[in-house]
Amino acid sequence: MPKTPWMLSVACLAIATPAFAQDATQETADQSAPASADAGEIIVTAQGRAQALSDVPLAVSAVTAESLANTGANDIRQLNQIAPSLLVSSTGSEANGSARIRGIGTVGDNPGLESSVAVFIDGVYRSRSGIGLNELGEIERVEVLRGPQGTLFGRNASAGLINIVSKSPSFDFGANAEATYGNYDYWRLAGGITGPITDTLAARIDGVWAKRDGFYDDVNNDTDVNDRDRYFVRGQLLFEPSSDLSFRLIGDYTSRDEKCCAATYVGPTVNPYIGRLNDPAQNNIIRVLTALGQDPAAFNQGYSRDISVTPGRSYGGKTTDWGVSLEANWDFGGANLTSITGYREYKSSQGSDTDYSTVDILYRADDGNSSRRFKTFSQELRLQGSAFDDKLDWLVGAYFADEDLQVTDNLRFGAQYGRFATCRLVTGSALSPLFSPTSAGCLAVRPPAFGAASPIIYAAIDRLDGIRDRGSTLDVYKQNSRNYAFFTHNIIHITDRFDLTLGLRYTNERKKFDATFGNDNTACVANQQALLPFLSNPALAAVAGGIIGLSCQGNSTAELNGVSIEDRRTEDEFTGTAVLSYKPTDDLMIYGSYSRGYKAGGFNLDRSALKSPVLPFAATPGGAQGLVANLQFDPEIVDAFEIGAKYSTGPLSINLAAFRQEFSNFQLNTFNGTVFLVQNINACGTDLAGADRDSPRAGAPNFNANAAATGACSADEVGYGVKAQGVEFEASLVPADDVRVSLGLTWAETKYRNNLVGNDQGAPLDPALRKLPGDNLSNAPELVATSSLAWTPPLGDSGLSGLFYVDARMTGDYNTGSDLFPQKEQDGYAIVNARVGLRGEDERWAVELWAQNLFDKNYAQVAFNSPFQEGAAGAPFVDPQYPGGRQIFSQFLAEPRTYGITLRGRF
Repeated sequence: MPKTPWMLSVACLAIATPAFAQDATQETADQSAPASADAGEIIVTAQGRAQALSDVPLAVSAVTAESLANTGANDIRQLNQIAPSLLVSSTGSEANGSARIRGIGTVGDNPGLESSVAVFIDGVYRSRSGIGLNELGEIERVEVLRGPQGTLFGRNASAGLINIVSKSPSFDFGANAEATYGNYDYWRLAGGITGPITDTLAARIDGVWAKRDGFYDDVNNDTDVNDRDRYFVRGQLLFEPSSDLSFRLIGDYTSRDEKCCAATYVGPTVNPYIGRLNDPAQNNIIRVLTALGQDPAAFNQGYSRDISVTPGRSYGGKTTDWGVSLEANWDFGGANLTSITGYREYKSSQGSDTDYSTVDILYRADDGNSSRRFKTFSQELRLQGSAFDDKLDWLVGAYFADEDLQVTDNLRFGAQYGRFATCRLVTGSALSPLFSPTSAGCLAVRPPAFGAASPIIYAAIDRLDGIRDRGSTLDVYKQNSRNYAFFTHNIIHITDRFDLTLGLRYTNERKKFDATFGNDNTACVANQQALLPFLSNPALAAVAGGIIGLSCQGNSTAELNGVSIEDRRTEDEFTGTAVLSYKPTDDLMIYGSYSRGYKAGGFNLDRSALKSPVLPFAATPGGAQGLVANLQFDPEIVDAFEIGAKYSTGPLSINLAAFRQEFSNFQLNTFNGTVFLVQNINACGTDLAGADRDSPRAGAPNFNANAAATGACSADEVGYGVKAQGVEFEASLVPADDVRVSLGLTWAETKYRNNLVGNDQGAPLDPALRKLPGDNLSNAPELVATSSLAWTPPLGDSGLSGLFYVDARMTGDYNTGSDLFPQKEQDGYAIVNARVGLRGEDERWAVELWAQNLFDKNYAQVAFNSPFQEGAAGAPFVDPQYPGGRQIFSQFLAEPRTYGITLRGRF
């Protein structure tokens, strides 16, 4: 797949992209704009103080409500169009979307991992970035801070931070409303009202209701998937008993009842590395799936959104998200005290046809028993002021958070799993000529192929064949996270033009974990007991191990029924920042910085990660409890260096930053088709001679029997495993009152080092990750460009004005899978949004026609190993770059073109 950076950059320079904020934004009570701020200057609070963006010595993008409305942003995903270093995507569950900054983010749908990119809404930390996929209501601005954060905000973030500020109540009466209709029968109604209640009390209420048909057509069940059915309401009170004291109380509630998230198979017309993988003559897994009812056309349907959900299975899900916060600001002379208290509850339940095929292999019932729930209390205090004749701007703060996370799971084998597993076993062995999908055990006849052991082997095959609707009855994972921190951030004005900024943070993190399992898969236990003696027999080991493994996939075993495990971990960490900034002229600032960031360790909330499913839990001293340490992963640490320049004068502003970030214990979450792996990634200082790129051995495509003994080094030779370095450029120009243009360009080389190991003790890298060394991270394109043009010409002397707006994001090639298999590569693409409209006098009303993804570009957000759908190894593929076996792949597609009309009014 050819790289296209130069074509991309040239093309993007030809298109104007969305202008970042040009107008000074209305500030909340604790964020009043400096008196010296020029009209049209961008005001942000990225350093805990209201400052002009051009005076902030760090890489930050600020986006106003007008820019968000023009690009059609209703949640944080649409920020992609106007922030080139940001990428937000959603995959198997909208409850756990992923945000990345400079190519760094948290991968996958595992709630045990916190976000590398923290999301704050009105000063309150949201536990996972996917929670920001909800409707946001009326927004004042959004700030995207790049690089590690920790000395200014309540929660640590190792890659960056998204700070969302909603519109606050006003003491002037006002109201707004809008109605939108679009294709896919899309309806969105939104409105708000604000005004005074008394001279010291003001209120605001905003609401949104949205409904839309799904993008996927389920041909088996005559329904659609990935629809939208949600509402959001937020109420606020602002109490200002005096000019020195204010209280802002916010309460919000979101409800969603939607079907999410469907996937299609990756075919050769989408990705050339698929080759003949989806050919039944080449891959036994395709032969089995089609024999059991899967339409063969599904394996090469390109970007068609026709899906074949197993009859009776559902992607239905419900989400509720609510919370309250109280922000108090008190100026008591010489210092300002800010207190932000928040409480939030979030619950999301999600059913799924987890195999993403017609064949009923794996599912989660849409009964509310597959869910995740967060209950979070947080308290932040900041005291700030100035000293030494304003030579020092000081800030000290404290933060406390207590979070209860509960994950329940009911992942079960489907009604056809046993037949699928036995047919898979038969077609991948010497019994393949006897393949008969309508016969017991998928065998036409039963020859004495295993000698005296044949009766035992065939009895085990029958038990495997009989696994229907078995698995988890209810697994419950609970985690309590308690953390507190103290931080300080101080700006020393050495001269009028030369500043030194010093920040320091101490964090204490404690997590307690426990899990209880329910399971009715007795076939796993019976087959382990019957076949374990044969694992030492070279002639029978492969078939015995295959039967046990298929019987116990994902550690689904009745041996766990009623079993509980528990563990805890504690961390202490110092992080901080140091920045030197200099203004040689009033219009130009240059700076250099060092920051150390941190993201907490934790627990992999997935029973499949406890051990290989072949051996019983009883084979380990202490049983499941003796294996609980396998679920732990260590904290992620980053050392970040940045130099930059900011130039702002009149209608022109230019921001330039060069950065390098080195991540130790990088937290990687990977689904290998059977198991969710969470592994810390580091690198050895010595050459491993390719041992970290373990090749698959014959007969076991995704497993190297010798891998555990290779690719290791001593702990004192271990260093950081991931580096991100690059250059960011942002420019905006207002050549006339009614014209705004903007350009953003990010070149980022976000790569794994060579000689990788799996933790800071130098343990071997998991063989499933053998493609990582020396390659770019997933979802980390090297080059991204954004641009926009906004033109709002007056229409004569009528008081009316027009609107013409277009923005584009152009992205280079990248891999969408965390294991970097080439079948998950995505070619570069461009997404264009556009909006044209007519506005009334003072913009009291507007009529707008809009389109997102105007040219209907098809691409995959994420490609992944189709669950349990790996065929047996056989003759080599024609394509020598295929990294393993007969694993087939599925993909979550991005949204197609949408378009519609919006009516707005305000007074």
